[in-house]
Amino acid sequence: MKLLTVGEVSRRTGLTVRALHHYETLGLLRPAARSGAGYRLYGEVELRRLQYIVSLKALGLSLDAIGTTLDADSSSLAAALQQQVIRLRQMIAHQHALLARLEILAQRLAAGGVIDVDTLLSSIEASTLMENYLSNEQWNTIKKRGETLGADRIRAVERAWPEVIAGMQAAMQLGKDPTSDEVRPLAQKWRTLVREFTGGDVGIQRSLNTMFKQEADTMQKQTGIDPALMAYACQAIAALPAEVS
Repeated sequence: MKLLTVGEVSRRTGLTVRALHHYETLGLLRPAARSGAGYRLYGEVELRRLQYIVSLKALGLSLDAIGTTLDADSSSLAAALQQQVIRLRQMIAHQHALLARLEILAQRLAAGGVIDVDTLLSSIEASTLMENYLSNEQWNTIKKRGETLGADRIRAVERAWPEVIAGMQAAMQLGKDPTSDEVRPLAQKWRTLVREFTGGDVGIQRSLNTMFKQEADTMQKQTGIDPALMAYACQAIAALPAEVS
């Protein structure tokens, strides 16, 4: 191919001449030659390198990191690019999770629900926490579960939780045996409400249990369930007969 001047490269790529000069100053992209008039000229090798620079910059690498990556051998470059592929996939998964949360809030609003500032902030905090413990696939499962239940049922479940939590808390404070017949109805309601959310997905339940254990203070603030109450409820639920699928 014929050599292109810096102006031609700028015009055909959308990059500014200033940016191309800056890349040269940093040693990222040197021209193949200069014309008789002193214009920088670029060939196929330089344009291929420019493509790498633009791609890596779009992935968030600093110009210094790009220089180190491009100057590495081919196997090191391949490994670096693979790391960026993984990072980009994680970013995409994060965006999917964010979309799922926003859709849930939008559904509540569309159904006539009112979300005050405190509720919204608490929802964001809880969702951010769950994002750290739930996979993208689990988030999608929860989203589909919400669509299946519908806004009315979701609101009914939200209203039911405080009563069940308060009842279990009272039983624990009174020293009642969590496996007793007296506590069993509360345990059944607790298990039913959990399954409304998880759809019976064991993986989601395990992730939520881990979250409650590792984020005990925050989850107590969000739900009123402290580690002692969670342990008590788990004992009560464990004593229930297994549900028939």
